[in-house]
Parts: sequence; C-alpha cells; structure tokens
Amino acid sequence: MKVFLGMSGGVDSAVSAYLLQQQGHEVVGVYMKNWSKNLPGMKCPWAEDLADAKRVAVKLGIDFRVFDFESEYKQKVVDYMLAEYQKGNTPNPDIMCNQEIKFKLFAETAFEQGAEKIATGHYAKTNGRALLKAKDENKDQTYFLYRITEDIIEKTIFPVGDMLKPEVKALAADIGLSVAHKAESMGVCFVGEANMKDFLSEFVETKPGKIIELETNQEIGVHDGAIFYTLGQRHGLNLKAGLPYYVVKKDMDANIVYVSQNLNSLKLWTNTIKLKDVVLRHGDDGRHIQARIRHRAPLVEADYQDGVLTFAEEQKSLTPGQSVVFYRGDVCLGGGIIEAQ
Repeated sequence: MKVFLGMSGGVDSAVSAYLLQQQGHEVVGVYMKNWSKNLPGMKCPWAEDLADAKRVAVKLGIDFRVFDFESEYKQKVVDYMLAEYQKGNTPNPDIMCNQEIKFKLFAETAFEQGAEKIATGHYAKTNGRALLKAKDENKDQTYFLYRITEDIIEKTIFPVGDMLKPEVKALAADIGLSVAHKAESMGVCFVGEANMKDFLSEFVETKPGKIIELETNQEIGVHDGAIFYTLGQRHGLNLKAGLPYYVVKKDMDANIVYVSQNLNSLKLWTNTIKLKDVVLRHGDDGRHIQARIRHRAPLVEADYQDGVLTFAEEQKSLTPGQSVVFYRGDVCLGGGIIEAQ
C-alpha cells in the first residue's frame, strides 16, 4: 500500500516510517513546511527539522517530498489564532492545525499524488472510522485530533499508537536513527521554543492596562496587555506578596484584567458551559459521556445536549477558546470549543 507519512523531523514520525516500511508499505515521507518566520532572538527550527526528516528518509531508503503549506497555514491557523486572542479567547493552534492542515490539506494533496492512506507520528489509534486513545496514556494525542472527520480517520494510520514513548525512543536508537535522542519541541506549535507572549507581541499591538481586584474594584497593579492573560492564570501577574491572585475576568474593550485571591470565586468554577463548533462522530448523542477539559486533564463524567455541556462535578478555569473533548470508553467521539459565558 502507498502511504504518505507526515515527517516532522522528530523521533515519533521517524519510527513511524520504519514501522510502515517493515509492514511492507511503500512509504513516501513528507515534510510540511508550515512556518519559517524567525522571531527576535528565536530562530524558527524548520530548516533543522527538514534536514532531520530528510536524513531519516535517506537512512531508510524511502521517497521524500516537501509540501509547502505556509500560505495556507498563515490563513487557516495563525490568522485564526490571532483573531481569537484579540477577542479575549485562548485558542488551541495545534487542534486547528490538525483540522485544517495535517488531516485536510496534507491528506488531500497526498491522495492527489497517489496515496492510498496517510500516516503521522501522533499517539492515537483507529478502528475503522473510529478514533481511539493511544496505548501510552501519558502521550495520548486524541485531544488534539478530535475534529478529524470519519472519512479521514478511515484512511489514516498511526504507527506508534500501540507503543509507549520509551519503546519508540529505544527502537529509534536500536536501528540507528539520527533523531533517536532529539529533544521534543516545546512552546508554540509552529515556532519552536518561542512562547505565546513573544509570538503575539510580533503581530498584535498591545498596551498596558489596569489589574483590578474583583471584590473591591480597586486597581492593584498594571498588566502588559489583557490579550496575554488566561482565565485561572496566577503566574506572571507581579502583584503584591501574600495569597496568590487568579485571573477571573477580562474586559478586552477596556483592556482590564480582573483578579481575585478567592480560589472559590464563582468566576473560576462552573458545572455547565456553552460549546460552539461541536463535532460528534458515529451518530452519538453526547449523553452520559466522559469529557477532557484540557490536554492530560483527567476524564470527568458529563452530559452534552443542545450546545450545553453539564459536568457531574464543578470544574475550575474553563477558558473560552479552549476545547473540551468527548470520550466513550476508548473512543474519542469529538468535542467542542468553549464559548465566553
């Protein structure tokens, strides 16, 4: 079978290439060039990642191509992300990248070029048209993949989905792959080690504003720009000593950040949220499910109906723009994006 594999330059996709080859597939490695812009003091790692992916392809003797999606990526992922932040939301660019680029544009281009299936190094599994949790619960990435359509799931292979991360790294070392000990990329999904504040500062004009204590309505500090703060955040506020303050509300028009020392503030806790852009696969009704409110967060009992998700127990710091993902057993059913309350 001819399989086009997305190769990021990391160990997971490199081992995926080897496994597909061992299974007898004709593997075509593809590096997706999504972003190449440097930030002040931070070099975009795309050229090094491309070189690492190419070295693995040469080592394994597989065909290798580069798909340049930079223009589409800027439009579909980066512009979306910037617009959401400007609204006061906290979007997840990795989820949008998977929806619009890796499992849409990449898939479409691969199939046009003769692929019978596509593959990536994500930690997930499939069973027909169902998306399933990976064997490695700590590395499971179904949270980021929840918006993929059933048609694409059916045509996707996740070769490392049945492996633990240490097993993947050990196998890479055993077969002599150059990326066996490469560190995992951190920070913004497409600009390497840059943090989100540095990235946003390059594209969005910001100005200082007031930090106001919710209960007293008194100004107690100054922030760099409301866009940089997330509900529930307690680090980076630089306020007076004592009990920590938490961000409980933002007024984007007035550029004000509201904080509270009360961890039990009603602004932080809720058992119902509104969701938008909800995806539900397999005709599921969303009733009596388990939900994950952020990557690696524990699953909680919940019930979805008509755009509203109700939790069995109150949850803290549910952030507009972030995703809640639905599960039934090992099956990832879909999920939705948290709306501002």
